[in-house]
Amino acid sequence: MKAVHLTLVCHALTHAQKTGRLPVADDAVLPLGEPSVLEAPDVQVLTAPERRACETAAIFAAHARIEPQLADCDLGSWQGMTLKQLQAEQPEALAKWLNDPDSAPHGGESFAALYQRSSAWLQAFDRPGNWLAVTHPLVIRALLVHVLGSPLAAHQRIDVLPLSRIALSFTGQWRLRLG
Repeated sequence: MKAVHLTLVCHALTHAQKTGRLPVADDAVLPLGEPSVLEAPDVQVLTAPERRACETAAIFAAHARIEPQLADCDLGSWQGMTLKQLQAEQPEALAKWLNDPDSAPHGGESFAALYQRSSAWLQAFDRPGNWLAVTHPLVIRALLVHVLGSPLAAHQRIDVLPLSRIALSFTGQWRLRLG
Protein backbone atom coordinates (compact mmCIF):
# COMPACT_ATOMS: atom_id res chain seq x y z
CA MET A 1 0.00 0.00 0.00
CA LYS A 2 1.48 3.33 -1.07
CA ALA A 3 1.15 6.15 1.46
CA VAL A 4 -1.04 9.21 1.06
CA HIS A 5 0.41 12.48 2.35
CA LEU A 6 -2.16 15.26 2.59
CA THR A 7 -1.32 18.75 3.79
CA LEU A 8 -4.32 20.89 4.67
CA VAL A 9 -3.73 24.62 4.24
CA CYS A 10 -6.07 27.29 5.55
CA HIS A 11 -6.77 30.04 3.07
CA ALA A 12 -4.95 33.37 3.44
CA LEU A 13 -6.29 36.23 5.55
CA THR A 14 -9.41 37.99 4.28
CA HIS A 15 -10.87 41.38 5.10
CA ALA A 16 -13.83 39.53 6.67
CA GLN A 17 -11.55 37.71 9.11
CA LYS A 18 -9.67 40.89 9.92
CA THR A 19 -12.90 42.76 10.74
CA GLY A 20 -14.83 39.97 12.52
CA ARG A 21 -17.32 39.36 9.72
CA LEU A 22 -18.59 35.93 8.75
CA PRO A 23 -17.51 34.99 5.23
CA VAL A 24 -19.33 35.03 1.92
CA ALA A 25 -18.29 32.90 -1.06
CA ASP A 26 -16.68 35.72 -3.03
CA ASP A 27 -14.46 37.08 -0.23
CA ALA A 28 -10.98 37.76 -1.59
CA VAL A 29 -7.73 37.33 0.29
CA LEU A 30 -5.80 40.40 1.37
CA PRO A 31 -2.77 41.20 -0.77
CA LEU A 32 0.05 38.76 -0.13
CA GLY A 33 2.85 40.85 -1.57
CA GLU A 34 4.78 39.77 -4.62
CA PRO A 35 2.95 36.83 -6.17
CA SER A 36 5.03 33.75 -6.76
CA VAL A 37 4.01 30.18 -7.30
CA LEU A 38 5.67 27.68 -4.95
CA GLU A 39 5.13 24.64 -7.15
CA ALA A 40 6.62 21.37 -6.07
CA PRO A 41 6.66 18.92 -8.97
CA ASP A 42 5.38 15.92 -7.04
CA VAL A 43 2.57 17.68 -5.10
CA GLN A 44 -0.94 17.84 -6.49
CA VAL A 45 -3.09 20.75 -5.32
CA LEU A 46 -6.79 20.71 -4.48
CA THR A 47 -8.87 23.68 -3.44
CA ALA A 48 -12.26 24.49 -2.01
CA PRO A 49 -14.44 26.32 -4.54
CA GLU A 50 -14.64 29.69 -2.77
CA ARG A 51 -12.63 32.63 -4.12
CA ARG A 52 -10.44 32.96 -1.01
CA ALA A 53 -9.38 29.31 -1.26
CA CYS A 54 -8.74 29.48 -5.02
CA GLU A 55 -6.63 32.62 -4.62
CA THR A 56 -4.60 30.93 -1.89
CA ALA A 57 -4.17 27.76 -3.95
CA ALA A 58 -2.67 29.91 -6.71
CA ILE A 59 0.30 30.51 -4.37
CA PHE A 60 1.10 26.80 -4.49
CA ALA A 61 0.30 25.85 -8.06
CA ALA A 62 -0.63 27.45 -11.34
CA HIS A 63 -3.51 24.96 -11.61
CA ALA A 64 -5.45 23.51 -8.69
CA ARG A 65 -8.37 21.12 -8.94
CA ILE A 66 -11.56 22.32 -7.26
CA GLU A 67 -12.87 19.87 -4.67
CA PRO A 68 -16.50 20.76 -3.79
CA GLN A 69 -16.44 18.70 -0.56
CA LEU A 70 -13.81 21.10 0.86
CA ALA A 71 -16.29 24.00 0.68
CA ASP A 72 -16.74 26.18 3.72
CA CYS A 73 -19.64 25.74 6.11
CA ASP A 74 -22.88 27.17 4.70
CA LEU A 75 -23.75 29.90 7.19
CA GLY A 76 -27.15 30.58 5.65
CA SER A 77 -28.64 33.94 6.60
CA TRP A 78 -25.60 34.81 8.72
CA GLN A 79 -23.23 35.11 5.73
CA GLY A 80 -21.56 38.51 5.75
CA MET A 81 -22.81 39.49 9.22
CA THR A 82 -20.37 40.65 11.87
CA LEU A 83 -19.97 38.73 15.10
CA LYS A 84 -20.81 41.92 17.02
CA GLN A 85 -24.07 42.20 15.09
CA LEU A 86 -24.95 38.58 15.87
CA GLN A 87 -24.06 39.05 19.55
CA ALA A 88 -26.36 42.07 19.72
CA GLU A 89 -29.26 40.80 17.60
CA GLN A 90 -29.25 37.01 18.07
CA PRO A 91 -27.18 36.19 21.19
CA GLU A 92 -29.10 33.00 22.07
CA ALA A 93 -28.90 31.66 18.52
CA LEU A 94 -25.18 32.41 18.32
CA ALA A 95 -24.53 30.75 21.69
CA LYS A 96 -26.50 27.69 20.62
CA TRP A 97 -24.59 27.42 17.33
CA LEU A 98 -21.24 27.78 19.13
CA ASN A 99 -22.10 25.17 21.78
CA ASP A 100 -24.27 22.63 19.95
CA PRO A 101 -22.63 21.01 16.91
CA ASP A 102 -26.06 19.91 15.63
CA SER A 103 -27.61 23.38 15.60
CA ALA A 104 -28.00 25.58 12.54
CA PRO A 105 -30.07 28.60 13.60
CA HIS A 106 -28.86 30.47 10.50
CA GLY A 107 -30.66 28.02 8.22
CA GLY A 108 -27.43 26.73 6.72
CA GLU A 109 -25.20 23.83 7.64
CA SER A 110 -24.54 22.70 11.22
CA PHE A 111 -21.01 21.79 12.29
CA ALA A 112 -22.19 18.17 12.55
CA ALA A 113 -23.29 18.25 8.89
CA LEU A 114 -19.99 19.85 7.87
CA TYR A 115 -18.18 17.16 9.86
CA GLN A 116 -20.11 14.40 8.08
CA ARG A 117 -19.40 15.91 4.65
CA SER A 118 -15.69 16.51 5.20
CA SER A 119 -15.12 13.21 7.04
CA ALA A 120 -16.77 11.27 4.21
CA TRP A 121 -14.47 13.04 1.74
CA LEU A 122 -11.38 12.18 3.80
CA GLN A 123 -12.40 8.54 4.27
CA ALA A 124 -12.88 8.20 0.50
CA PHE A 125 -9.58 9.95 -0.31
CA ASP A 126 -7.38 7.10 -1.47
CA ARG A 127 -5.07 8.76 -3.95
CA PRO A 128 -1.46 7.82 -3.16
CA GLY A 129 1.19 10.49 -3.34
CA ASN A 130 1.67 14.01 -2.06
CA TRP A 131 -1.35 16.30 -1.92
CA LEU A 132 -2.02 19.83 -0.71
CA ALA A 133 -5.62 20.93 -0.08
CA VAL A 134 -6.55 24.57 0.50
CA THR A 135 -9.71 24.94 2.55
CA HIS A 136 -11.27 26.81 5.49
CA PRO A 137 -10.85 26.94 9.28
CA LEU A 138 -14.09 25.07 10.06
CA VAL A 139 -13.32 22.34 7.53
CA ILE A 140 -9.84 21.86 8.98
CA ARG A 141 -11.33 21.72 12.48
CA ALA A 142 -13.79 19.05 11.35
CA LEU A 143 -11.04 16.98 9.73
CA LEU A 144 -8.85 17.20 12.84
CA VAL A 145 -11.75 16.12 15.06
CA HIS A 146 -12.28 13.18 12.71
CA VAL A 147 -8.63 12.08 12.55
CA LEU A 148 -8.19 12.34 16.31
CA GLY A 149 -11.52 10.65 17.07
CA SER A 150 -12.52 13.55 19.30
CA PRO A 151 -16.06 14.55 20.27
CA LEU A 152 -17.61 17.08 17.87
CA ALA A 153 -17.65 19.76 20.58
CA ALA A 154 -13.83 19.66 20.61
CA HIS A 155 -13.78 21.72 17.42
CA GLN A 156 -14.32 24.84 19.55
CA ARG A 157 -10.89 24.24 21.12
CA ILE A 158 -9.01 24.41 17.82
CA ASP A 159 -7.81 27.69 16.33
CA VAL A 160 -6.90 27.61 12.65
CA LEU A 161 -5.09 30.74 11.54
CA PRO A 162 -4.72 31.94 7.95
CA LEU A 163 -2.13 29.93 6.01
CA SER A 164 -1.88 27.32 8.79
CA ARG A 165 -0.72 23.90 7.60
CA ILE A 166 -1.73 20.54 9.02
CA ALA A 167 -0.05 17.39 7.72
CA LEU A 168 -1.94 14.09 7.57
CA SER A 169 -0.89 10.69 6.29
CA PHE A 170 -2.74 7.51 5.45
CA THR A 171 -1.39 3.97 5.52
CA GLY A 172 -4.42 2.01 6.65
CA GLN A 173 -5.68 4.81 8.90
CA TRP A 174 -5.42 8.59 8.92
CA ARG A 175 -2.78 10.06 11.22
CA LEU A 176 -1.76 13.57 12.20
CA ARG A 177 1.86 14.15 11.15
CA LEU A 178 3.86 16.51 13.34
CA GLY A 179 7.25 17.62 12.20
